[in-house]
Amino acid sequence: MTSKIIFFFIGAFGFQSINAQLNQDSSEKWNLHFQVTGISQSHSGFNAKYSGPNSLISSRENGKLSLTSTLFTGLKLSARTAFYADMEIAGGQGLSAAKGIAGFTNGETFRIGTTAPVLYMARYYLKHVIPLGHTEYNQVESDQHQLASKIPDRRIEIMFGKGCLSDYFDLNSYSHDPRTQFMNWSLMSNAAWDYPADTRGYTKGLVLGLFLPLWELRFSSTMVPAKANGLKLDSKITKAHSEAIEYTRYFNTSKTTIVRLLAFRTNSQAPTYEYAIQQGLLGDTVPEQVISGQYEWKRYGGLKYGIAANMETKLIATIGYFAKASWNDGKSATWAFTEIDNSVSMGVLIEGTNWKRKNDRLGFAIVSNGISSDHQLYLKNGNLGFMIGDGNLNYRRESILESFYSAKLNQFLAASLDYQYVVNPGYNKDRGRVHVWAIRGHIAL
Repeated sequence: MTSKIIFFFIGAFGFQSINAQLNQDSSEKWNLHFQVTGISQSHSGFNAKYSGPNSLISSRENGKLSLTSTLFTGLKLSARTAFYADMEIAGGQGLSAAKGIAGFTNGETFRIGTTAPVLYMARYYLKHVIPLGHTEYNQVESDQHQLASKIPDRRIEIMFGKGCLSDYFDLNSYSHDPRTQFMNWSLMSNAAWDYPADTRGYTKGLVLGLFLPLWELRFSSTMVPAKANGLKLDSKITKAHSEAIEYTRYFNTSKTTIVRLLAFRTNSQAPTYEYAIQQGLLGDTVPEQVISGQYEWKRYGGLKYGIAANMETKLIATIGYFAKASWNDGKSATWAFTEIDNSVSMGVLIEGTNWKRKNDRLGFAIVSNGISSDHQLYLKNGNLGFMIGDGNLNYRRESILESFYSAKLNQFLAASLDYQYVVNPGYNKDRGRVHVWAIRGHIAL
């Protein structure tokens, strides 16, 4: 496996010189990009009255490393159609095997299925663009999932294949990418959106987009996992599927103030928390095993729906502000993302221009996560989800403060220091508080 990683690095650097020549043209036939991100995290010891199978380990943990590396490829098939495919290697582990905190502290760990590095196909999809009338064409530069070309500002986009919904929905310039910005799961996306994805964060389906100069509308219909937080997607697409629709509004032509409104609905095999509690009292533990991701039971009817809002604005040229809020009904079990039923967050991102380091970034954010009354009772009874479960619950909202500094060391390499302070991990006042430190390295070509 080590040889595969070395080949990945050598290949990416070798292709970069070819790709640089292509970038001189206004339109590319194909491109190649590459990224690698390594994150090492540690947390302090803390007081815990009790611990369960899914608890954050209360003793100090040091140097838990995650590694992801991705080769992004794009190929132009026609004037309006392109094919994108990504190969990815991921390995390592999060603190306490990525359990015990609903707003987990390392956003890269959701791409990791095993501790040993594994090579897999992350994305493969077709993208077709249909220009609309009275349109203007704007040049876009070569990037990940984007060929350098002129694109119409009035258009329809159709994407079909395997990808990650967070590439298209719930975007935010200041809080969306754990490789370069805030690392916490509940800051990189609207946390109560249990967005459909396998263990690594990917799904298959259709995404449609309508783009106009001051607003956008997106719709998706995609597959969901066959079991909670599972790697296999459910093939019974008439019974198991997820839809999302999002409206984006730009409040000025420079697009410095943006509001996004999202609604979502998911059908899956997820039992309700109420049913799992009732069956548990009768001695039937299968519903809990389904909720905790241990078992696939081929029963459908699970329904989860919710809404989310997401805004960003530039306070001044070098300081950006964001705020997010999301909610789901909290009746059926969490199935894919993380065990959060409602969440609010806000923060700022400050450019290094203010201290003569124009490519550096300094960020501060806070987030408060909660769960439904059904979800609370389920955990109070000693049951497990796929991420949290302490054997008991003294419920309080889970609150997290995160700050980071990212230094751009050269054209390709950035290094970050990150600190997170977690209050009531897993919504439990009887455990914590926890200090989490991280070092992050990121290469992008």
